[in-house]
Amino acid sequence: MTRLRILVCLITVATLAVPASADKASSAYKAGSRAEQQNNYDAAYQAYKQASNAKPTDPTYLAAYTRMRFYAAAEHIRRGQALRDQGKLQEALAEFQLAAEIDSSNFSGQQEIRRTAEAMRLQARQKELPPEKASSSLTKMAEEAEGPVELEATSDTPMTLRMSANTDVIYKMVGKLAGVNVLIDSDYKPQKISIDLNDVSFREALAMVALQSKTFWRAVSANTILISADNPGKRKEVEQNVMKTFYLHNVASPAELQEAANTLKGILDISRIQLTPEHRAITLRGTPDQMVLAAKLLGDIDKPKAEVVIDVAVMQVSRDRLRTLGTNVPTSTSISLSPSGASGNSGSSNQLTLNSFANLNATNFLVTIPGASLSFLMTDGKTKVLQRPEIRALDDEKATLKIGDRVPIATGSFQPGGGGVSPLVNTQFQYLDVGVNIDITPHVHSNREVTLKMVLEISSVTGVQNIGGISQPTIGQRRIEHEARLEDGDVNLVGGILEDVETQSLSGYPWLTRIPILKYLFGQETKERRENEIVFAITPHIIRSNEVTDQNLRMVDVGTGNSTSVRRKDTKDKSTPPDSLGSPKPTSEPKSPKLPTGAPTQDNPH
Repeated sequence: MTRLRILVCLITVATLAVPASADKASSAYKAGSRAEQQNNYDAAYQAYKQASNAKPTDPTYLAAYTRMRFYAAAEHIRRGQALRDQGKLQEALAEFQLAAEIDSSNFSGQQEIRRTAEAMRLQARQKELPPEKASSSLTKMAEEAEGPVELEATSDTPMTLRMSANTDVIYKMVGKLAGVNVLIDSDYKPQKISIDLNDVSFREALAMVALQSKTFWRAVSANTILISADNPGKRKEVEQNVMKTFYLHNVASPAELQEAANTLKGILDISRIQLTPEHRAITLRGTPDQMVLAAKLLGDIDKPKAEVVIDVAVMQVSRDRLRTLGTNVPTSTSISLSPSGASGNSGSSNQLTLNSFANLNATNFLVTIPGASLSFLMTDGKTKVLQRPEIRALDDEKATLKIGDRVPIATGSFQPGGGGVSPLVNTQFQYLDVGVNIDITPHVHSNREVTLKMVLEISSVTGVQNIGGISQPTIGQRRIEHEARLEDGDVNLVGGILEDVETQSLSGYPWLTRIPILKYLFGQETKERRENEIVFAITPHIIRSNEVTDQNLRMVDVGTGNSTSVRRKDTKDKSTPPDSLGSPKPTSEPKSPKLPTGAPTQDNPH
């Protein structure tokens, strides 16, 4: 009696535990949905994880948990990068470690952990070393090497200038108004030009005079410029050259590095380029303006490739129904001759002579009739196969997934058996992937859409054939080549691979099997129906997209067809330029500076 009570208690507890587990999973899923709507990814991740653990076989909970795992990890990586940019390495490392703990398959999180830890170690070593031993003399000299000369005018007051004079005179007048020294190349022969400028800055005045006189200028020091004739030979001789190494963060192969170098050559006409594929680096030598534009161009093209996680649900439902009704009646009989019945002599009971045929009668014949069986059988089998692989792929890179077996297939020539030669002597084999084979190539668009080029195949061994003495498998194949454009998170159902086979057979006595009801007494009817359907559910999730900013789309002035130059923004307020202390000058001050006494004007060119 005690055992019976214990058994009843266990059954009761097990019965109540199933609804309690289901309610717990549903409640956790609802909490995760609310947290996701509030963009609280950590809380949503924990809630979805509880729902999936409570009911692991539910695809809804599993999909929500997997999706939020990616989002929560990506959010912590973003926070860590922002903290690292602020110099908070310890806090950034904690964020990256949390991202790796949430999603161990996130390679970006692992990479950021290594980079941040290396930066922390380097920072610690630099603090430990004495200042005099921090670097060698050459390294110190390299660190102290100056960058390109920047021209710093002492006055940037907008100027108005009307002159008709030689080029060197005009340049020196513009330089005098801005507090800049002007040197003239000894090979340059000044020409007389007329200039009429109204309310322009110092750099604008230099650019207009250079354009009109077909000259160019370069900064020699912070307050000195050199004027020379504008021709390729003189530019190569006089123009300032600088060197800079650019490290590309998103180049994955030497071919991509070479493509970036070709872009610089074609757009900016930079000829001195050296590639370092091991470090994904490009070293350039050119003018400062070319370096500025190279930095802009490489920043525009050195973008991380978009990345997509593709959920593939392969659902295969098979159903086999068989019904057998009726009687398996005898359809044949056999008659044999018994010698013992033909002879009255027991000694010759097992012998049959010619005299025995004279005394044959019905007792000498044995008739054998097979037995009949009545069948009343119905079978209904249902099979469900569900596979949920997950594929992570880069933009325009093919991802392949194979689930199944590799079946050997004989190829080439072979010799049948004979003469002691084995049929496998000249036979080669190749292996064929049998099972679920998926090839997907994603292309991520800028509007959070993905184009998927897919090859979906399900194959199986359906039989064996003997060809030339070798057993060869017969492969049944179902294949779809499909291309679709989907939004992020949309589900694409690829179905229609349906097999429906119906077989009906009837055996028994002729004519009698056509009579209703009686046909089951004189015959047997068998009906079989097989249904097999396969559905693919493809869901892309964009975890990194092509980020194109307004800065990338902005047009930039790069000079003329013969020379490369940068026109910088004038960030100062022309109406109220600051004085030496940084405070704005009174607006009552004249807008244009007064020319010195005796300075040439349009009315008095001399």
